[in-house]
Amino acid sequence: MNDGFRKIMLVDDHAIVREGYRSIFQKQPRLRIVAEAGDGDEAYRLFKETSPDLVIMDLTMPGVSGIEGIRRIRQWDHDARVLVFTMHQNAAFALQAIRAGARGYITKMSPPEALVHAVFDVLDGKIALSPDIDHELALSRIVDETVAADILTAREFEVLRMLLAERTTEEIATMLYLSPKTVANLRYLIKNKLGVNSDIELVRLALRQGILVSPAMP
Repeated sequence: MNDGFRKIMLVDDHAIVREGYRSIFQKQPRLRIVAEAGDGDEAYRLFKETSPDLVIMDLTMPGVSGIEGIRRIRQWDHDARVLVFTMHQNAAFALQAIRAGARGYITKMSPPEALVHAVFDVLDGKIALSPDIDHELALSRIVDETVAADILTAREFEVLRMLLAERTTEEIATMLYLSPKTVANLRYLIKNKLGVNSDIELVRLALRQGILVSPAMP
């Protein structure tokens, strides 16, 4: 804490969205934005430089996603507080974000006051979930099919996300600081865990579970 305010870092690839954050938090004298990032890689670097009290993190961004960004930040600082604020109204993404270390998950369909309330909850050491995500998590428990979010690690889920976005093995290796051989092994392990034998089966499973909205996912 510094002079009575808490330091916030915003992570979202859309500048206009970050501007919206700022307009909300300017009304909160106890909060101060100290850094902004456009992807998970930049978020990790700026976190180490600024040591914010809370990171508000989007999930889908060019390059390194929010889930991988959360994982890296929490590896650097196990006590780091991260609140996800995203368009993904899906239990799979919520489970993976929480598994990576997020302390809250609020969807962008929520009203601004819900985001502010969640910020203070996470700063106070509580878990914050928007009602729609709480509902989705409850529904996910009654699915018969093997759920990717339940059995994949955060790193495996990130590789799956990149595979679904049609990234090559070399691109994934570069973005995640892995060897191409490690990525190839992870690709095999993911398919084995999910019980699929081909890329098309993987895409179909991802569509059923809401991980992939359409085959043309950016």
